[in-house]
Amino acid sequence: MNNKIKIAVLGYGNIGKRHVEVILNNAEFKIIAVIESVFTECPLLDKASIPIFEDLSKFFSADLKVDFIAVCTPNGLHFQHAKSILEQNINVIIEKPITIESKHAEILTKIANEKDLKIFPVMQNRFSPPALWLKDLLDSKKLGKIFMVQVSCYWNRDERYYSKNSWRGTKNLDGGSLYTQFSHYLDILFWLFGDITNIISKLKDFNHQKLTEFEDSGIITFDFQSGGIGSFNFSTSVWQENLESSITIISEYGSVKVGGQYMEQVEKCLIKDYELPALSQTNACNDYGTYKGSAQNHHFLYQNIADMLNRNVKLRTQLDESVQLIERIEQIYSNKIERY
Repeated sequence: MNNKIKIAVLGYGNIGKRHVEVILNNAEFKIIAVIESVFTECPLLDKASIPIFEDLSKFFSADLKVDFIAVCTPNGLHFQHAKSILEQNINVIIEKPITIESKHAEILTKIANEKDLKIFPVMQNRFSPPALWLKDLLDSKKLGKIFMVQVSCYWNRDERYYSKNSWRGTKNLDGGSLYTQFSHYLDILFWLFGDITNIISKLKDFNHQKLTEFEDSGIITFDFQSGGIGSFNFSTSVWQENLESSITIISEYGSVKVGGQYMEQVEKCLIKDYELPALSQTNACNDYGTYKGSAQNHHFLYQNIADMLNRNVKLRTQLDESVQLIERIEQIYSNKIERY
């Protein structure tokens, strides 16, 4: 594509606003519309003279030329929205999770393949400097055999978060904390170490009985198909604010821990015949006032898309990886030994 990549954004909540900001700041893209049913004041859209459509059908009826539509709606709506977009022969970018059922992800994949269209999953945490460093460590075999991996994600999501939007905390539209809060970190786990097997999960709801229809905490154990064992511990029951998102690796030639609130800090690097290089600073987290999310890396995602389209650069996140992620989350829920 030699001309600007034309894109529309579906959904103008917190994450949709982030997409619009990033697109406006990338000269290789042109945002042609925002599609949102509920609006108050939109100074950014007014300033940029971006037209607003109430729903997808009205946008399609306008017959505007568009290369992609970014789906930034509640999780449970991703499938029907992405399916409608693909059926109009339009490429799609889908916020995480791409769907909350793997069968729906497979349907989207089938439609895209039949129509020769592209689906771009949003997994922007892969672009964080510590994540890229870990990927290089593992690909270069500097750690040798992997013995143990532990991921710990301890966040705060209380009434301040769930009261903001009625879809949050519902099984049909939210899906669960592994989809909404922690799928980024499961994605990092699979991206670095490959697929898992022998999954056992213990899930509990400690203090969200009046706020959500699903668990708030869990301990998941598994084996890596490539060797080694692992665990993924998570909770949204932390009081007041996020505590940490960390990954600890015990291996043949060393030990590594990346921590902080969203895996932005290398806390320990002890590797045989190896010195930690200077890493680029990780971007600040997405701060929504009453709660915080992952790093502000969406600009890397969009640049990666532009580089793929214009310069044949490999896309950082592949669709089949995101489909597999949904399958493993389903397995985690189905392999529970105790819940609530």
